[in-house]
Amino acid sequence: MTSTTRQIPARPQAAVKPVRWAADMVSTLREGARLHLDHSARSLWRVDRLIEDLRAEGTPYPAVENVLRGLGAYAGEVIVRETGGEWWATGGDHWIRTPDGRLWDPFDEARRCFGGHGSLRLLCRDAARGGRS
Repeated sequence: MTSTTRQIPARPQAAVKPVRWAADMVSTLREGARLHLDHSARSLWRVDRLIEDLRAEGTPYPAVENVLRGLGAYAGEVIVRETGGEWWATGGDHWIRTPDGRLWDPFDEARRCFGGHGSLRLLCRDAARGGRS
């Protein structure tokens, strides 16, 4: 019997924390809120709605800070998968760099969304428009 080993390309070191935060958020939402996130661009509509609901309930920012970090990381992973981009990090901050060289900050966009001025779905759409090579 012959076994075939498939090489999986290594992710950059900058991806370690955001990938973990995203995975934790997917698991938490699946178990706690019965919300299935499949890493598709369409799933970001549900994420935007979730953030909007948290804001509408009057949830204080400190109570959702880690949730927003997880949702931002999830959105970043969606952008990476949709565009072929990669995680970048410096000084503890994380961004997505799309193949066209642009940098995207899904964490800031999650905070903007909570403030009523952003959309992770639209961030992904904008990144994907110019992000494909």
